[in-house]
Amino acid sequence: MFYSCEPKCCFNHVCADCKGTFEPITHATGVRRKISPPPELPDATEPAVACARCESVAVYLDDDGVLVCADCTAVLQLELTELSPGS
Repeated sequence: MFYSCEPKCCFNHVCADCKGTFEPITHATGVRRKISPPPELPDATEPAVACARCESVAVYLDDDGVLVCADCTAVLQLELTELSPGS
Protein backbone atom coordinates (compact mmCIF):
# COMPACT_ATOMS: atom_id res chain seq x y z
CA MET A 1 0.00 0.00 0.00
CA PHE A 2 1.03 3.58 -0.41
CA TYR A 3 -0.68 6.91 0.20
CA SER A 4 -1.55 9.40 -2.47
CA CYS A 5 -1.56 12.09 0.25
CA GLU A 6 -1.15 12.46 4.03
CA PRO A 7 -3.19 9.80 5.90
CA LYS A 8 -5.28 12.35 7.85
CA CYS A 9 -6.19 14.13 4.61
CA CYS A 10 -8.54 11.66 2.93
CA PHE A 11 -7.21 8.18 3.74
CA ASN A 12 -7.06 7.36 0.02
CA HIS A 13 -5.05 4.15 -0.24
CA VAL A 14 -3.61 2.56 -3.37
CA CYS A 15 -2.83 -1.14 -3.69
CA ALA A 16 0.79 -1.58 -4.78
CA ASP A 17 -0.09 -4.75 -6.71
CA CYS A 18 -3.20 -3.83 -8.73
CA LYS A 19 -3.18 -0.01 -8.32
CA GLY A 20 -6.82 -0.13 -7.16
CA THR A 21 -7.86 2.55 -4.67
CA PHE A 22 -10.00 2.45 -1.55
CA GLU A 23 -10.77 4.57 1.50
CA PRO A 24 -11.24 2.86 4.86
CA ILE A 25 -13.62 4.33 7.44
CA THR A 26 -14.61 3.16 10.89
CA HIS A 27 -17.88 2.97 12.78
CA ALA A 28 -18.00 3.13 16.58
CA THR A 29 -19.73 0.10 18.10
CA GLY A 30 -20.51 1.67 21.48
CA VAL A 31 -18.17 -0.83 23.15
CA ARG A 32 -14.92 0.25 24.82
CA ARG A 33 -11.70 -1.73 25.29
CA LYS A 34 -8.27 -0.61 26.39
CA ILE A 35 -5.36 -1.25 24.06
CA SER A 36 -1.76 -0.15 24.10
CA PRO A 37 0.07 0.72 20.90
CA PRO A 38 2.27 -2.17 19.80
CA PRO A 39 5.88 -2.06 21.02
CA GLU A 40 7.01 -1.70 17.42
CA LEU A 41 4.81 0.83 15.66
CA PRO A 42 3.66 0.03 12.11
CA ASP A 43 5.66 1.30 9.17
CA ALA A 44 4.47 4.67 7.88
CA THR A 45 3.46 3.05 4.59
CA GLU A 46 0.97 0.70 6.31
CA PRO A 47 -2.73 1.47 5.74
CA ALA A 48 -4.20 3.80 8.36
CA VAL A 49 -7.72 4.72 9.39
CA ALA A 50 -9.21 7.31 11.72
CA CYS A 51 -11.30 6.51 14.77
CA ALA A 52 -14.98 7.29 14.16
CA ARG A 53 -15.30 8.55 17.73
CA CYS A 54 -12.25 10.82 18.24
CA GLU A 55 -10.58 10.95 14.77
CA SER A 56 -7.25 9.67 16.13
CA VAL A 57 -5.12 7.49 13.85
CA ALA A 58 -3.90 5.45 16.84
CA VAL A 59 -6.11 2.56 15.73
CA TYR A 60 -4.76 -0.97 16.13
CA LEU A 61 -5.88 -4.60 16.02
CA ASP A 62 -5.82 -6.23 19.45
CA ASP A 63 -4.76 -9.85 20.06
CA ASP A 64 -8.30 -11.02 19.20
CA GLY A 65 -8.29 -9.20 15.84
CA VAL A 66 -10.63 -6.47 17.12
CA LEU A 67 -10.04 -2.90 15.88
CA VAL A 68 -9.56 -0.55 18.87
CA CYS A 69 -8.58 3.11 19.24
CA ALA A 70 -5.72 3.47 21.71
CA ASP A 71 -6.66 7.09 22.45
CA CYS A 72 -10.38 6.83 23.33
CA THR A 73 -10.68 3.01 23.72
CA ALA A 74 -13.54 2.72 21.19
CA VAL A 75 -14.06 -0.65 19.57
CA LEU A 76 -14.51 -0.03 15.85
CA GLN A 77 -15.86 -1.71 12.76
CA LEU A 78 -13.98 -1.20 9.50
CA GLU A 79 -15.62 -0.43 6.15
CA LEU A 80 -13.85 0.03 2.82
CA THR A 81 -15.41 2.75 0.66
CA GLU A 82 -14.66 4.46 -2.65
CA LEU A 83 -13.45 1.19 -4.15
CA SER A 84 -11.97 1.70 -7.61
CA PRO A 85 -10.36 -1.17 -9.50
CA GLY A 86 -6.87 -0.63 -10.77
CA SER A 87 -5.43 -1.47 -14.13
